[in-house]
Amino acid sequence: MPMKREWTPDRTMHVGVTLHLRSGHQSIWENGIFQNCYFLAQLLRQSPLVGHVVIVCGGEGRVPHESMMLSDAGIAFIGVEEAHATLDVVIEMSAQLEDDWARSFRAAGGRYVWMRVGNDFVIDIERAIFGKPHAGLASDKPYDAVWTIPEYARSCHDYFAIMARAPVRIVPHLWTPYFLDRSIAALPADLRWGYRAGRARWRVCAFEPNVCMVKTSIVPMLACEEAYRAAPAMFEAVRLCNTLQVKEHAKFVHFARSLDIVSHGVASFEGRYPLAEFMAAHGDCVVSHHWENGQNYLYYEALYGGYPLVHNSEFIRPCGYFYPDFDCAEGGRVLREAFGRHDRELDAYRTRARQFLETLDVMHPANINAYTRELLRLYERL
Repeated sequence: MPMKREWTPDRTMHVGVTLHLRSGHQSIWENGIFQNCYFLAQLLRQSPLVGHVVIVCGGEGRVPHESMMLSDAGIAFIGVEEAHATLDVVIEMSAQLEDDWARSFRAAGGRYVWMRVGNDFVIDIERAIFGKPHAGLASDKPYDAVWTIPEYARSCHDYFAIMARAPVRIVPHLWTPYFLDRSIAALPADLRWGYRAGRARWRVCAFEPNVCMVKTSIVPMLACEEAYRAAPAMFEAVRLCNTLQVKEHAKFVHFARSLDIVSHGVASFEGRYPLAEFMAAHGDCVVSHHWENGQNYLYYEALYGGYPLVHNSEFIRPCGYFYPDFDCAEGGRVLREAFGRHDRELDAYRTRARQFLETLDVMHPANINAYTRELLRLYERL
């Protein structure tokens, strides 16, 4: 399956981003990587270097389910054979293509990029130690480059570089409200998205997925506990999403029962929900925590809605209400501070959030330039 010809500077590039599609229902909210694929494809369409961008379908699916919200996205979906014959660059993101396919694609003149948007260093260690499936990340593919985002520059850079035998390039994290706006528009008529000032007590929510060490509910629970002990009257509820899979674990139960927010019936343990749906119905504030995972769509969505976001991410420090590292006591203090000032400073809060979110947009010139530069690096020898 030879390509027609290797890209040369006298024409625009044809680029594909891989997406794992299943047959049947598949929600865009299952994980952040599905959104990331779309955002990257949309940005590449803005590059003056790129003439054509497609999604390369991995998995058994060929047409995205309506729950993926991609039917009117304006991006074509193609199979791997067509990708081999027509593309200059393939960016492996959601779907991992076969090793032999990647070798053949490169031998025919294509460039193959590994785009990593998860903390694979931690995830892979946990999978090995706890006997979980390896998820197929280990391969013998020949990569031309590894692209990853700033939150993984410290923890994953050398892990990626040495394992892939390829240079690691740090590229911007991207986000737009494309999917969030569609979820908001689909909310029932009796639900209203966005922070509403004037509530005497707050419904505080945490959305950490609790599937890996990098994002768990433990610190948000402790921060809420600190705030509750000092100012119980500010709480209507503490809702801990994504905890059903851990709430029966003996150690977690022991930990949870040691907290007043649990023993006093303030905290509840919930399933997994899209933020727009859950906050519109049940939330006023988001408390979050990360460990080497400081760029999250959760943050951007909360800021977009004007919700007070209590967080420890240096990447968004000017926005929301920041506490450092694992400082749960400071997290509790900051939560109480947010309760006292958020309504009064809401307009300024929304302005800061909007200005920051603009820097993540696929239309932002700095982002377009950064990815264009990395595409050109793939052909430096030409």
